[in-house]
Amino acid sequence: MKFLCVDCDSQMSFAERQLPGDGTLAATFKCPKCGRVVAMLTNPMETQLVSSLGVEIGGRTVPEQPLQTIRSAVATGREDAFDDGSREQGAGSRTSWSADALQRLDRVPNFVRGMVKRIYADYAKERGIAEITPAVMDTARSELGLEGM
Repeated sequence: MKFLCVDCDSQMSFAERQLPGDGTLAATFKCPKCGRVVAMLTNPMETQLVSSLGVEIGGRTVPEQPLQTIRSAVATGREDAFDDGSREQGAGSRTSWSADALQRLDRVPNFVRGMVKRIYADYAKERGIAEITPAVMDTARSELGLEGM
């Protein structure tokens, strides 16, 4: 993905990246000809999705190495990278799902379902919620800023 200045028809250069700490990401790009600046802001779910794909926002500072994506996945891979939260991790620590919540989760596209399930499971675990229901999902979406998703 590249950003183009409409007035100058030139590719904008990466200017700055900020991680405010609330799960969002902000990046600015500047036109080298006219100096116009544009900003991009991602919500927490978009930030997590982009990060999980290994995308680096802001351009490269060193040339890409052969098979870099695969090397980094193998070198820094986590055992729980694809864990959807369904595996029990200790007595009493597993969060259960109501039938209505599971039906709602089934409507999430398959390629992101594990990540979405993990977000809700982490939310429930952090707040001591024993069962995830549609009401808990609604509250989590609101508190995490994911209403538009």
